[in-house]
Amino acid sequence: MNYYNEIKDTLLKNEMYKQAKDYSKNKSDLNSYYKVGKLLIEAQGGESRAKYGNKLIKEYSEKLTKEIGRGYDTSNLKRMRQFYLAIKKGVPLRHQLSFTHYRSILPLKNMQEIKYYIYITENQNLSVTELRERIKSKEYERIGYKEELSEPKVNTLIKDPIVIKSKNIPEKVTEYALHNLILENMEDFLKELGLGFTYAGHEVKIKIGKDKHSIDFLLFNVKFNCYVVIEIKATEFKAEHIGQIQKYINYVDENIKEISNDKTVGVIICKDINGYVLKYCTDDRIFTTTYSLTNV
Repeated sequence: MNYYNEIKDTLLKNEMYKQAKDYSKNKSDLNSYYKVGKLLIEAQGGESRAKYGNKLIKEYSEKLTKEIGRGYDTSNLKRMRQFYLAIKKGVPLRHQLSFTHYRSILPLKNMQEIKYYIYITENQNLSVTELRERIKSKEYERIGYKEELSEPKVNTLIKDPIVIKSKNIPEKVTEYALHNLILENMEDFLKELGLGFTYAGHEVKIKIGKDKHSIDFLLFNVKFNCYVVIEIKATEFKAEHIGQIQKYINYVDENIKEISNDKTVGVIICKDINGYVLKYCTDDRIFTTTYSLTNV
């Protein structure tokens, strides 16, 4: 087989397809680059010898650039080879992602981390810029959920810490100040929490018996069809925080949620978590995480 001619023919067909059917160019790109990566491996004598085949890639790159045009430098051809090997080893192939998305993800070493970023890019329709920002923020390292992402729960993509961004972070951080910082950029806060969160209210007034209370933030998660009670604490996590949010969750279940909604859950966001205290405060409806303040 003339590997060079086969690679050239594959790339030319892809160039023509992209011009004729721009709406599905991702699929054409990924299928073509997968095939090119496979051909490059074969031309180099197999996977065991591929890393020694950079001279061949340089030769092919120079010829392709001369005969087809820009976009086929040695770096891109190596990425195509890497792409083929990654898919072969189990990295999901998703045609909603562009090759540039994959170029941003594949340098990561951990397979579960790679799968996580593919998952959120597909489900949240992330641009390449948004994806790179998520990777740069080490989002995967901040989530507690490290299993397969086929059926995550509402808490599985909540990060630790939750990064709260602001142009003006006060010297003294109180709960009131934290509330205001979140309200300044609610959209960013909802994204930090994870998939599907929408705003339902702030300082929501409720009455339990004769006592009046205020829920810091009431959200709704459209993906998991449930209300989410958010309590913000400027202090370390304390056992009494569990009792407080349990009351709010029960109130929402009885007075706000519809029959068609799943059970309400709660998230306590605090300055620090005392693992010893948390050990004896288990409730599978309640999740805890910490916050981190960042200047923007």
